[in-house]
Parts: sequence; C-alpha cells; structure tokens
Amino acid sequence: MTTSIFAFIIVLGVLVFFHELGHFLVARFFGVGVRTFSLGFGPRMFGRKIGITDYRVSAIPLGGFVRMVGEDPDAKLEPEEIPLSFTHKHVLKKIMIVAAGPLFNLLLAVLIFYAVFQVSGLFIRQPFVGSVEPNTPAYEAGLQPGDQVRAINNQPTENWEEMAAIISESQGDQLLFTINRNDENLRITITPKPMEDKNIFGETVTRYVIGITSSNEVVSKRLNPVEAFYESIVQTYRITELTIVSIVKLIQGTLSTKTLGGPIMIAELAGQQAREGALNLVFFTALLSINLAILNFLPIPVLDGGHLVFFSIELVRGKPVSTRVREIAQQAGIFILLMLMILVFYNDISRIFF
Repeated sequence: MTTSIFAFIIVLGVLVFFHELGHFLVARFFGVGVRTFSLGFGPRMFGRKIGITDYRVSAIPLGGFVRMVGEDPDAKLEPEEIPLSFTHKHVLKKIMIVAAGPLFNLLLAVLIFYAVFQVSGLFIRQPFVGSVEPNTPAYEAGLQPGDQVRAINNQPTENWEEMAAIISESQGDQLLFTINRNDENLRITITPKPMEDKNIFGETVTRYVIGITSSNEVVSKRLNPVEAFYESIVQTYRITELTIVSIVKLIQGTLSTKTLGGPIMIAELAGQQAREGALNLVFFTALLSINLAILNFLPIPVLDGGHLVFFSIELVRGKPVSTRVREIAQQAGIFILLMLMILVFYNDISRIFF
C-alpha cells in the first residue's frame, strides 16, 4: 500500500507539473502575468513567491493549476495590469496558452520514450514459433516449435508483429513461408484460415491465423539518437490513436464504462509497476501522460478542450462568448466531470469489494 501511494504521488506530480509548466511557459512567452503556479489544490502548504508569482505546493495532490492575470474576463484590473492580462491578449495567443498544457503532456511522453530507447534500446519480439496447435494449417504444413520465420512471400519478417500482420491480412490466400530450422532454410506453403476472435475492445472480429504462438524471445536493438526520437514519436502516436479510439467506443457504447478507472486504480497500477521495476513505472507514466493530454483536449467546459472551443468561437465571431453562455457551459461541464468522478470511484470500489 505504501509503495502504491508513494508511486501514485510521484507519477501524478510529474504529470501535473509538466501540464502546468506548459501553460506557464507559453503564458510568460506571450507576456501574460502568472499569479499562482500550484501543484495540488486546496490550502497552500509551502512555496515561494518570486515577482508576482506564488510557486506553491497545495494540500490535495490530485491536480494543479496556473492562475493568470486577467484570467477571468469579468475581473477588474489595475491599468498597469492590462498588458499582463490573459483576457486582453489576441485570441490565437490564448488558444496556444491553453493548448500548451496537454501538448506538454504529449511532449513528456515523447521524452520518456526517447530516454528509454536511448538507454535500453528497442525491444523486439523475434518471429520464433513457440507452439503449434494440433489440426491447424501450421500443424498440417509441418511447422515446428523453435522454427524461425525469416520471410513470407519473400518479404522479410524482422519481428513477430510484422509476421502476424501479414498472416492476418492475407484474406486466406496461400502464403510461402521461409523457415530457418537448425540452421537450414526451408520453404513451406501455408494457407491461413479465418477465426472469430475478440479484439482489445471486446468486439468480435474475424482474423486469419495459422495456429502458432510466439516463443516470446526478445532482443534489444540499439538505437542512435535519430532512430530513438523517431521511435518515441511513433510510440506516442500509436498510444494516442488507441486512446482516442477507446474514447469513441466508450461514447458509442461498444466499450464498457466498467473499464474506466480513477485514482484508486491508478495508484494500484502505479504500485504494481513500481514493484516490477523503474522501467515499468516510467513507461506507465508516459502512458498516463498521453491519457491526461487526450482527456484535457475533450470539448468539455472547465477542461482545456472546453476553453479551446470558446476561443475558437471567438476567433470565428470576432468577439468573446457571452458571460451567461460561459456560466451555463461551466456548470454543465462541472456536472459532467462530477458524474464521471462518481463513475470511476464506483468502478474502483467495485474492483476492490466485488
């Protein structure tokens, strides 16, 4: 339990710091004054005031905030504060300041993956056969455990994922496998068969298989800085895409809301990853950072995405959204977030007691 709580605070602290740092740096770049930079909500625990900015750590470690000069359009400002006011900046600058938070979370994920790839290299699952299921195309063709799939239809297969993709996309067409067995190259013809399966979203899909499992033999490929940066971008993109698809399927009802988790689930997972090693915890932090970025881009008032919607309307109309409309939208946004919080806490508690 202690490990979970400690890991949760560290991970969340890093994510919140980077998110708020994005808002802070871009605000200062555009000359907006920042009154408060806080890690956490609630009462101020400790900190230091430099210039007009109070850098603080607050009592509730479940988020953070940056409070800017003139952030409230209806706030009364002194004449000398006008040049520092967020509200008085061009709408494009306001959009960039708001978007900087979630974008910095994506940047954090890229930096984490880059560091890991530089230190540990890229882990690649080799295309070695672990087992062959009876009465399957692979079994009937004579494929054996320990065989290495060098190529399919003369297309080299450098890892298990590439090999599986070729088989899955074959549409049942006959495939020519180049196999290495005991340092001898063999050529075997196999015709994949269709099979109904569940994808990661629980949907029934038809995919083509030959009836083999992986040996899970993994090698680490060393990457130069350029390769590591490219792979970090690819990894961040793939997880971002998967996260967006998951949210869409939640809205459509395809993916159960029971899969959602809150602070308790995050703390448990953080503790598990911490116990399994620093590398696992670091990867988990990158995954959460991407999820936090996508969550904040959702067009829900009170989230960054909701503010971006208002500023986009302002950009088109040439004038801000009325105070009344903003107030109603903020109330609706708070209601939505409260319902979401109740749901994820219910899911967390259900996992523990049921």
